[in-house]
Amino acid sequence: MNHFDLLIIGTGSGNMLVSPEFADRRIALVERDVFGGTCLNKGCIPSKMFVYAAELAELAADKGPTLGVHTRFDGADWPAIRDRVFSRIDPIAEGGEEYRTNSDEQEHVTVFKGSGRFTGDHELTVDMNNGSTEVITADEIVLAAGARISIPPVFAESGVDYLTSDTIMRIDALPEHLIVIGGGYIGAELGNVFGSLGAKVTILNRSGSLLRREDPDISERFTAAYAKKYDVLLNASTTSVEQNGDEITVHATVDGEPVSITGDALLVATGRVPNGDELNVAATGVELDEDGYVITDPQMRTTAPGIWALGDITNPAQLKHTANAEARIVSHNLRNPDDLRDIDRRITPHAVFGHPQVAAAGLTEPEAVAAGHRVVTAVRSYGDAAYGWAMEDGDSVCKVIADADTRLLLGAHIIGPQASTLIQQLIQGMAFGQTVDEMATGQLYIHPALTEVVEQALLDL
Repeated sequence: MNHFDLLIIGTGSGNMLVSPEFADRRIALVERDVFGGTCLNKGCIPSKMFVYAAELAELAADKGPTLGVHTRFDGADWPAIRDRVFSRIDPIAEGGEEYRTNSDEQEHVTVFKGSGRFTGDHELTVDMNNGSTEVITADEIVLAAGARISIPPVFAESGVDYLTSDTIMRIDALPEHLIVIGGGYIGAELGNVFGSLGAKVTILNRSGSLLRREDPDISERFTAAYAKKYDVLLNASTTSVEQNGDEITVHATVDGEPVSITGDALLVATGRVPNGDELNVAATGVELDEDGYVITDPQMRTTAPGIWALGDITNPAQLKHTANAEARIVSHNLRNPDDLRDIDRRITPHAVFGHPQVAAAGLTEPEAVAAGHRVVTAVRSYGDAAYGWAMEDGDSVCKVIADADTRLLLGAHIIGPQASTLIQQLIQGMAFGQTVDEMATGQLYIHPALTEVVEQALLDL
């Protein structure tokens, strides 16, 4: 049996904990998949590299001619795009594992490549990828094992060669017709990548709008934008799926009426679930909530003494920036047991890198009303600002929601180019307790930058 001072399960944000401040501790690092976690290898980073290429293609096809510029889209070299992405990413993952495993500076770290399950109090049994078995115990444990793809039985039990966000970015050829199941951020981003690069795309979405968790004004605009480009089937429920050679047919009902869609590729983008159950955390006293997330307190401690959790295994937001923030809290608290810090989750911003791009922070308008606020809102079009006018953009908007009494910003929602960047100043204002009046008038906004659309929305409040 191997005993350590600290056991970390997962090498995504959990890898951040293996810092010089822990050089005096014997650390076990367990990873069952690719070193570096989902974000680096299968999520945020590679997908955004594809998103950028797709955005250039879409702008060349549509925006250039609108502005009198003779651009066009003549097709994509998919293998070249794919190989550029992973020739950058794969060496990072490989180098990270090599450093943790063989560097002289990491002699206090032992890497275990395999799948672990708790088999006792502070005891993890690891089925190693090389076929052996290791039993690890530790004084303190950090659960950072992330989440996994969730596949509904109608697909999982069909025998069809479906794709997921884990696999679609490494396929060998661009599909002719991609069927996307799901209208959340994964379906929106990856569907648009393949659509912009030349594939026909059909999206089947269970609810009545894409990105249904966004503010209704944003979700409605996003759905309309995608419906102009792709076949978007709303209120769709898959009943069965079959494969005949290279063709896949999805049978579904749309508003209760039967439909069948046939394509040469199927992306199932129906969400992700946390990995706490697969670790059998109950065996070491860690409790899960009704959705399977590890329960933690504000200091990121689980219900079991000496065991902490961070990232997608405990946070339903499932965002890399939240996982990194939690890792910083866990790192501090492990080193300073008499000076524990709390995680700050008051504002959890996010972005969807579709086309159009979406970014949000704080409450939606229905959430603000349900919370009892006396709400005031403002919606400003990009076209109302000089740079948006230059872009010929009459569809994109910035929506802000405030409490009429306190004048504090409750929510910010942007759909359009650079949304994920434009929203940052609103996040900062919310985080530091500025009123919307202070945000609007307490600083100079560069003219004629696109940030003026944010200024105008705030002034309207």
